[in-house]
Amino acid sequence: MGLDIRLPIGLLFSVIGLLLVGFGVFADKVIYQRSLGLNVNLVWGAVLFVFGLIMLLLGRRSSASHPRAGSSPDGGRPAGGQR
Repeated sequence: MGLDIRLPIGLLFSVIGLLLVGFGVFADKVIYQRSLGLNVNLVWGAVLFVFGLIMLLLGRRSSASHPRAGSSPDGGRPAGGQR
């Protein structure tokens, strides 16, 4: 069970956030008149992107702190020092 759910969720939110930020930067300013001139796509794209990065960082940190199954810090020697 090596896949942490935070990694794909973080990737998904990061990609969607980048798409929204891109749309917010390059979209026509007229469409934001209904939202009192606030570029909603840019703001929420940045929020989603930051959330995705946090999830990716937490997932990477968690997977780095737990060694994989089958690997041991003593090089695979049996317990008790016997060879």
